[in-house]
Amino acid sequence: MSLNNFVKRLQDIMRNDAGINGDAQRIEQMVWILFLKVYDAKEKEWEFHDDNYVSVIPDNLRWRHWAVDHKDGKALTGEALLNFVNNDLFPTLKNIEIDEMTTMNKLVVKEAFEDNNNYMKDGILLRQVINVVDELNFAAYSERHAFGDIYETILRSLQSAGNAGEFYTPRAVTDFMAQQINPKLGEKIADFACGTGGFLISALKVLETQVNSVEDHEIYNNSIYGIEKKALPHLLCVTNMLLHDIDSPVIIHGNSLDKNVRDYKEEDKYDVILMNPPYGGSEKESVKINFPVDLQSSETADLFMTVIMYRLSKKGRSAVILPDGFLFGTDNAKVAIKKKLFGDFNLHTVIRMPHDVFAPYTNITTNILFFDKTGPTTETWFYRLDMPEGYKHFSKTKPMKLEHFNPVVEWWVHRKEIIIEGFEKSKRYTIEEVAALNYDIDLCGFPHEEEEILPPRDLIQQYQERRASLNADIDRILSEIEKLLGDEV
Repeated sequence: MSLNNFVKRLQDIMRNDAGINGDAQRIEQMVWILFLKVYDAKEKEWEFHDDNYVSVIPDNLRWRHWAVDHKDGKALTGEALLNFVNNDLFPTLKNIEIDEMTTMNKLVVKEAFEDNNNYMKDGILLRQVINVVDELNFAAYSERHAFGDIYETILRSLQSAGNAGEFYTPRAVTDFMAQQINPKLGEKIADFACGTGGFLISALKVLETQVNSVEDHEIYNNSIYGIEKKALPHLLCVTNMLLHDIDSPVIIHGNSLDKNVRDYKEEDKYDVILMNPPYGGSEKESVKINFPVDLQSSETADLFMTVIMYRLSKKGRSAVILPDGFLFGTDNAKVAIKKKLFGDFNLHTVIRMPHDVFAPYTNITTNILFFDKTGPTTETWFYRLDMPEGYKHFSKTKPMKLEHFNPVVEWWVHRKEIIIEGFEKSKRYTIEEVAALNYDIDLCGFPHEEEEILPPRDLIQQYQERRASLNADIDRILSEIEKLLGDEV
């Protein structure tokens, strides 16, 4: 079937249902239906390879036995369908019994339905939605991997509902980061705020080229780990992993910040960590006690950076997207986090990304930090990636492409300092120079010929970050003056 208008067809049907209020609920509705369709396709594969396979879903609740319309007049519809979904399907799947022997590919069914709901009140419209979803043929490789296009359309739709920006990262960015990190088969790969799984998929694309045997595929299948706080992106991520042949996706529905970082053991650490931590948000006070006092922050991105540092294995490597506020911030927590980063890890590269990379979700300027756990930092390279020729802005119709990173890739191997029209585009800084700047690493930034007008929320966040940084500088200078005055006395 044509996938171009797949999401639109579903939304158009659901707009006529009085039970659904807004895009967010429409998307949640289609996602749980998609999951069951995909899971049934995977179960057919598992049954083919394992004669003893037993589904965790009761037989009468499996997609093939209630959702498929054979056009014989026997398919559930209307009130009968609503009664089945609300009183049989959801209660049963939410309460699947699990124990220590339950495999991950079965556990995901219970997790998928724990925080999801059926919002539709018109059983005839629900039947129409199910029939459209059933047209998808996930046994076909092309349609299976085109699911990526479907869920990116879903994310764009979610943006209008106002809650997508924090878990969507353009595919060009995730692919670039995965390529530069270059994960190897056998390494453990993680994203502790995985959203819909973009980074994990990009890492898997690199690993796929290394799979040459059944044994390799088993290693591939057990290579990734994700955790996601919100129910909808979590379910999208699990579905996406299943379609990329991760039969037992370890994608946890939870909050990475809820565990005390000092409790992590070696088995909790990962060889590769790829992330775009949520930023601009704040966590409840009880979360902060999970972090050492000097690393406690109200900014989620800061807390995730600390989690990453505690969970990166020896010789491990990481690529993380962070907003400008992390670079220039000199409040106590940010300085402490950056001191730990430079002191315990090798922060070898910072890529300053152009504005609008995340348009239309946010206009906050972001950066990619590449570091590894091979020893303390001695020097850090900064590189400013300018807007590609012919572009003034990125947008939904003109998004960033992987080829736009070509200048970085070419520079990466043979690094050199670059100055253009008096402004530093690329420069190496020693750890002594960074320390002398009080870890303000807002370096090789973009020349601002004209003031950019940001959306109100982004502007407020930028002002708050700048104010915190300035207040920290003032406090530091006052402390130094008081120390000098004390010495004189």
